Amino acid sequence: MKTNRRKFIAATFAGGLAATLPLPSFASPATEPLKAGYSKLDEVLKKTVLKKELFSSPVIIEKLELLRFKNNFLCRVRSKDGAEGISASNNGPMKSFYPVFVNRLQPFFIGKDARDLESLLEEVYVYQSNYKFQSLALWVPVATIEFAILDMLGRIANKSVGQLIGDIHNPVVSFYQANSERDISTEETLEHLHQQLAESKAKALKFKVGGRMSHPEFPPDRTEKLIPLVRKIFGDKMHLFADSNGSYTAEEAIRIGKMLEEYKFDLFEEPVPFDWHEETKQVADALTIPIAGGEQESSMHIFRWLIANDALQIVQPDIYYFGGMIRSMKVARMAEVYGKKITPHISDGLGFLYMMHFVSAIPNAGPYHEFKGYDKDVTFECKTSTLLSVNGDIKVPTGPGFGIDIDPDFVKKHEVVKG
Repeated sequence: MKTNRRKFIAATFAGGLAATLPLPSFASPATEPLKAGYSKLDEVLKKTVLKKELFSSPVIIEKLELLRFKNNFLCRVRSKDGAEGISASNNGPMKSFYPVFVNRLQPFFIGKDARDLESLLEEVYVYQSNYKFQSLALWVPVATIEFAILDMLGRIANKSVGQLIGDIHNPVVSFYQANSERDISTEETLEHLHQQLAESKAKALKFKVGGRMSHPEFPPDRTEKLIPLVRKIFGDKMHLFADSNGSYTAEEAIRIGKMLEEYKFDLFEEPVPFDWHEETKQVADALTIPIAGGEQESSMHIFRWLIANDALQIVQPDIYYFGGMIRSMKVARMAEVYGKKITPHISDGLGFLYMMHFVSAIPNAGPYHEFKGYDKDVTFECKTSTLLSVNGDIKVPTGPGFGIDIDPDFVKKHEVVKG
């Protein structure tokens, strides 16, 4: 079964802190091959990501600010030499978690050398016991800070962020059209998919199945009607992804997964609740369709388990939820050891822009990536890319940092958030 699944993946997608921690409680005793696999992943985790050698002198962080205008959040960083970087946060979570940024993270970074960003990410995790805030409460603010620092470093070195964390493998990113609707009829879903694809020209699409996190589906039997109809209407050349957001038990997920296999879907995302790691592996072992997941994961060590135990064939860290690009790059490198693809989950705001830079630098990127549009509240200029779809492809900006300049007048509307 595993051999067939690996062949399926290859056909479809052609074109140390962790080492010191105990195995998760759900892990069975490791066999010798699995121990060897873990050792390979641990070696990968020891390798640095950020190209510190690009900077010959210290870049001391003099000021790090969180800015707010209504429910929009920006992070602005400035070095003692006057270099600046800026990032847009994931506004939804930041509305709740900005005190973590101001009170627990901001003081830590002031006075530090930005060249040490990679080690600082490990240190801030234990600073004032921040590990107790593990998950979005910690990692969304950390990612927002990391993006601003990377933007600043990119401007200093005259390199794109992708060039700071890797080599450029994907100067253009192809995306899939994502439809996030539930609780509407099969007919309405198909109509909306038609409208979205007509505009985006994407060559792949993803839609929701099930009721989300084990809630009953509405209307009943929507999924069973939708799966064959989507294949019939959009044809054999369309790449199809199904996302259940943890809707099923393992038994039910296997049943739905076999239906997806029948209609030649490319992946099945989060078939069971995201923290059901053993059940995720159970589903993966029973099916040939690649299982995708990881958007909710915040632990490097659990990603290590999921990858080594082949519970996921397509790995989906969210660069906001997981704490930034450097940590996500480590996950991508672990996945590469096992021949797995990365299709990162993205959040709102400028998430797609940041994700494109991340994808540009990974050799094992999947063929299609999620596009949710841009935060229309953030006005910016990009001189090296239109950031518009051309037959489902978008060119990654090549300017320094993230390759955009946020409108200074928009920035001026923001006020500094105080503790």
